[in-house]
Amino acid sequence: MKSSLQKLFLVLFFIPLNVLADWTLNLRQGATPISQEIYNMHMVTLWVVTIIGILVFAVMFWSIFHHRKSKGAKAAKFSHSTTVEIIWTIIPTIIIISLAIPATKLLIKMDDTSESAITIKATGSQWKWKYDYLDGVGEGITIYSNLDDKSKEVSVRDSGLNPMEYENYLMDVDEPIVLPVGTKIRILTTAQDVIHAWWVPDLGWKRDAIPGFINDNWAVIEKPGTYRGKCAEICGAGHGYMPIVVKAVSMEDYTAWVDEKMIAQEASKNTSDIVLSMEELMTKGQKIYKAQCLVCHQANGEGMRGAFPAIAGSSIAIESDNRLRHIHQIIYGKGLMPAFGEQLSDVDIASIVTFTRNSWGNNTGDIIQAKEVSEARKKPNIITAGDLNKEKMTSAKKIDGLAQAK
Repeated sequence: MKSSLQKLFLVLFFIPLNVLADWTLNLRQGATPISQEIYNMHMVTLWVVTIIGILVFAVMFWSIFHHRKSKGAKAAKFSHSTTVEIIWTIIPTIIIISLAIPATKLLIKMDDTSESAITIKATGSQWKWKYDYLDGVGEGITIYSNLDDKSKEVSVRDSGLNPMEYENYLMDVDEPIVLPVGTKIRILTTAQDVIHAWWVPDLGWKRDAIPGFINDNWAVIEKPGTYRGKCAEICGAGHGYMPIVVKAVSMEDYTAWVDEKMIAQEASKNTSDIVLSMEELMTKGQKIYKAQCLVCHQANGEGMRGAFPAIAGSSIAIESDNRLRHIHQIIYGKGLMPAFGEQLSDVDIASIVTFTRNSWGNNTGDIIQAKEVSEARKKPNIITAGDLNKEKMTSAKKIDGLAQAK
């Protein structure tokens, strides 16, 4: 017992000061004027309720001590005091109103997205973010932000890697959203499949991303830097794999980034005539698999039982009759698997299909080129058609069963 108390004493009184510095219990002040105002409002409210608490408990403890039975105190016999009731109604009302007025002004200010220089739409999907730059400098740019490769590698089951040794585990992405400092940015939030939430604490607010709805807010980031956030709405098995990374840079650096993105985006549109060797397709496909598929289907292609099917040994990846179906499933998605048709170019899809058809024992020898993917995009989606046929067959069987039962 004595030893335990000594250890507790050492922990409480000799803990390193740098550890205490990281032990932040209060709100962060953030990187925007709104986040600073929210922090100031929070501190005013905190001090008000703290002073009220001290006064109330002081009066209560004094009354208990001063009017205790051992001193011969006797309880007064009265039903109520009109004066006291008026006082304890008026004073709290004044306090609440004095706090409500600045809080309401701040809420109205937070919703004022007028005069924004740049508008960006953030679309959540299972499990990544898509950003469309809708107007201002950068209009026309679209980026997809996925969990970074290192986090995916560490998160794989039985990877043997320690997450505690990776500084930004599950908090980094392959493609951060880039924004200029000192500029009013309007950020729209919506979702493709289920409810998500876009939340970067340093910006001072959080917005739900709901399918079929558009929510909006704004931010003016004052200091260059990297600001991290997360999806703050439980959205499925991959909820923890949807980090948000905002990279704030000067307007000059932002303009240079926009120019680079425009060139790269234009180049990615014309890949259908590219022809790669088997080795080149496998190398490129492996890289894309790690970036897009690893979390769900695992590094060995075995998937996760009950959630995500295995690719290794699956009929869609080894049967020659399923080449088009395989391509269409990546283009259009199926079930929990999102559609990658907009995100990946023809050569990207050709690479990933070639890789999955020739890995983990799926030694088909098939080589898919970008031209085949380009032609597949023009054909009707056989994934949807197949599902509809299954539904029709199931319905027909049910009808036949009911007819026979009668």
